[in-house]
Amino acid sequence: MEELARESISLLSRPALDTGSPNLSTFGAVFITLKSALGAGLLNFPWAFSKAGGIYSAVTVELVSLIFLISGLVILGYASSISKQSTYQGVVKEVCSPALGKLCEICFLLNLFMISVAFLKVIEDQLDKLFDSLNFNETMSGDDMDYPSHWYTDQRFTLSVVCIVIILPLSIPKEIEFQKYTSILGTLASCYLAVVVVVKYYLMNEHPVFQDRHNSSSASSLASIFSVVPTICFGFQCHESSIAIYSSMRNQKLLNWVMTSVVSMLFCLVIYSLTGLYGYLTFGDDVAADILMSYPGNDTVVIIARVLFAVSIITIYPIVLLLGRAVIQEYWIHYKRRYLVITEPYEKFVRFVLTFLWVLVTLIIAMFVPDISEVISIIGGIGAFFIFIFPGLCLVCAMISEPVERKTRVCLIIWGLITIFCGAFIFGQSTTIAVMELLKKI
Repeated sequence: MEELARESISLLSRPALDTGSPNLSTFGAVFITLKSALGAGLLNFPWAFSKAGGIYSAVTVELVSLIFLISGLVILGYASSISKQSTYQGVVKEVCSPALGKLCEICFLLNLFMISVAFLKVIEDQLDKLFDSLNFNETMSGDDMDYPSHWYTDQRFTLSVVCIVIILPLSIPKEIEFQKYTSILGTLASCYLAVVVVVKYYLMNEHPVFQDRHNSSSASSLASIFSVVPTICFGFQCHESSIAIYSSMRNQKLLNWVMTSVVSMLFCLVIYSLTGLYGYLTFGDDVAADILMSYPGNDTVVIIARVLFAVSIITIYPIVLLLGRAVIQEYWIHYKRRYLVITEPYEKFVRFVLTFLWVLVTLIIAMFVPDISEVISIIGGIGAFFIFIFPGLCLVCAMISEPVERKTRVCLIIWGLITIFCGAFIFGQSTTIAVMELLKKI
């Protein structure tokens, strides 16, 4: 397990992967793909079940999305094999065009930035509930008097302290080696949360009564169903790291990669579906956008889940920052090399400034975002590029240039165009709605 953790951080924290001699086993590839997919998106799935209008609608959307999710992973593995590139941006640039490669880098950077905001919002929510559990901000049982609200228990203040004291120092180093000890924490936290949600449902004395909310109109039904697609995209999104994972596998046969993709996505489907299903059955339409916020603040089992999730996200945030910082730093250093010699102290200074600005800006946005669901909707919209649009473009371009049987070529080009169309629709619809909702609440 420690070896898998070391492989995981090696793959996910290097923007320009030098794979050398591929030595990652199939089991290791499945584990790292799971680690990439299972994360903060799990907290939002019960809310997505409610937003979709019920269990059947949400599960149907999940299953349909799963086809595109697995298809995208397979296409990216194939594109990596024919392009001999080991990064997502490199594959898009080589298979499609340099212009699309630049667009991919911009989307990659924007996606990482918004994921950082979502991570901080999750930490903020968990800190708020943890203080409630210590009876700082909740009413005493059997007493009408509230505890006074102290400035040091304000969630914005505590989040700022966490960012300055913990996250910033962890993010400054060039390499984040400590992650080899914590890289499995996110997966464990996700599995623990799923078990907690299921067990809590069966321990309930009463359950909410559900009604079919799709009798009003088919238009509103479709709108509500499509509104949860960004949440699913955010939850299952592991496509950015998939090429690095594939490039490091010992067995790079396409059939082996297909099996790896199917197994990892099916395992994610089980975890996400159990959490979404039982979270929705427990709270119904009253479920919060963050499922942990729906439980009482003084529940010990839930407190453990909050701590696990908060700690895992605190340790994952530096990796996301490193990936985004590397893209910006590469362009900046490349530009400055035209005019001056880049020294090590200058590189350290640039790294510190970029890290500080990244943490500061994401912190400010997270403090004023009213709801994590709005952030996840935006991320899911951007994620449509990595799950649908870029894989579709890679497939179409590859079929045009690669020697393939005519019938196969036509079928795959049609599938690629369908994927691109679906991705464009999801991006346009979800991003527009998310931005409009966010502006209303702000």
